[in-house]
Amino acid sequence: MTDPWSPLAKDSVDAVLASIAFDTAGLVPAIAQQHDTGEILMVAWMNRAAIRETLTSRTAVYWSRSRMQLWRKGETSGQTQRLVDFLVDCDGDTVLLKIDQTGVACHTGRRSCFYRSARSSGLEIVAPVLADPGALYRTGKA
Repeated sequence: MTDPWSPLAKDSVDAVLASIAFDTAGLVPAIAQQHDTGEILMVAWMNRAAIRETLTSRTAVYWSRSRMQLWRKGETSGQTQRLVDFLVDCDGDTVLLKIDQTGVACHTGRRSCFYRSARSSGLEIVAPVLADPGALYRTGKA
């Protein structure tokens, strides 16, 4: 029996890619969720190359729409995401990465990108900054 957490073989990766309905830009939304707590950490985009590298390296790789290149989560910050499981939704148009997050996931230095809550007074910050973004990112951006 093979280890379900080991990198996927090329034919398995190809089968996963064939099941995904990429948009006209060749992208699919990707939700990153902490595998053991269920906490939603962030939403990003993936293309075929990002998914292929994520499944073979078992570390999260996304597509940066602003930089138009692969974004290896944690490459500059050290705040990595180890892939625990990769799920595709029923329509094939969204993927869920169950990950083990090292440190913070948000470029603001918060654990999650979802740190603002809708309240009667508007959006209220409900999560503290845990790490100085300037210290995390050489360029100041995620």
